[in-house]
Amino acid sequence: MTNIGGKTMNSKERVLKILKGEEADRPACFSGMGNVTTAGLDQLGYKFATVHGDAKKLAETAATSYRLFGYECAVVPYDLCVEAEAIGCVMNPYEDVSNLLYPTIKEKVCHSQDEMTTFPIPDNISSRGRVPVVCEAIKLLQADIGNEVAVGTYVLGPFTLAGQLMDLNDLLKLSFKKPDLVNATLDRLATVIIEIAKAYHAAGADYITVREMGAPTDVLSPKVFKNVIAPHLKRVFEALAEIKCPAVLHMCGKTNPIMSIMKGTGAPAISVEQSNDLLMSRDDIGWDTLLFGNVDAYNVLVTGSPADVEAAVIKALEGSADAIWPSCDIWPTAPMENMKAMVETTKKYGAEKWARKKR
Repeated sequence: MTNIGGKTMNSKERVLKILKGEEADRPACFSGMGNVTTAGLDQLGYKFATVHGDAKKLAETAATSYRLFGYECAVVPYDLCVEAEAIGCVMNPYEDVSNLLYPTIKEKVCHSQDEMTTFPIPDNISSRGRVPVVCEAIKLLQADIGNEVAVGTYVLGPFTLAGQLMDLNDLLKLSFKKPDLVNATLDRLATVIIEIAKAYHAAGADYITVREMGAPTDVLSPKVFKNVIAPHLKRVFEALAEIKCPAVLHMCGKTNPIMSIMKGTGAPAISVEQSNDLLMSRDDIGWDTLLFGNVDAYNVLVTGSPADVEAAVIKALEGSADAIWPSCDIWPTAPMENMKAMVETTKKYGAEKWARKKR
């Protein structure tokens, strides 16, 4: 714990204060995406492919990154298939594969543009598929370590979810050629995402990240993002604000050209990856929107050295990051020494960098 204003502050208090825009003692080192490691899996004797549908295993493994490295959160689930599976897609968990792989969708529900506004969406979506499993894992985490660290979860953004339900290349093309059709589809999916997010919040999630990873300017123009993607994100963030749930918008890829549009969605915090120039982003969004990032989750955390990790954290702090976040899900083979370096560097330099940036 850290002392501020005569009171001690633990990791949970620190994260929640940052998310609420309140004063904290230093930036937190946490994320809203998957951060389980093979070190944690091995400690418990669990195979990665077996944890995704088991609430107890999800909760136990999610707690290991806090216990092993001092990481300031616990986040479930680990894959990007939960919403699509609840709608009716079939997931492949790769249980029979020796290599460590994230689950993927192997059977989609939308096979042509004619089906985009007609494929069935089940009633009571929050009771479908593995949504109840994630809710139970959130409850177990709160009971286990919820007094010490923030318990987070995530939902896909409407466009990214659409890319799970149908061919992504077709979706990208239609975003340019038939934006009205894509908008109608994303409106349907925003309803799904809001319902699932509310279920996670009711289960005890301290914060929710909306992962619109499939829509950076690498693949869509700023105009398309503004007209097709942003309106539905705005609807999701309005719903999260109504239930008073701290929320973060995460985007992969090149996002500097759309930072002001991302801010316009109403997201109180924005997470970006290593290709984003943080100082430029800060100029675009100002100081009333939180900015999280942007340590490379693979090329630094997995294949880099502790010195590389320290340099990346310091660069993010100097770039005005309000919290140190990996750029995406941490690949589970990230070495223990790198994970520890990320946390310890944030602790060592965080308060100093914050004091300097706020002068």
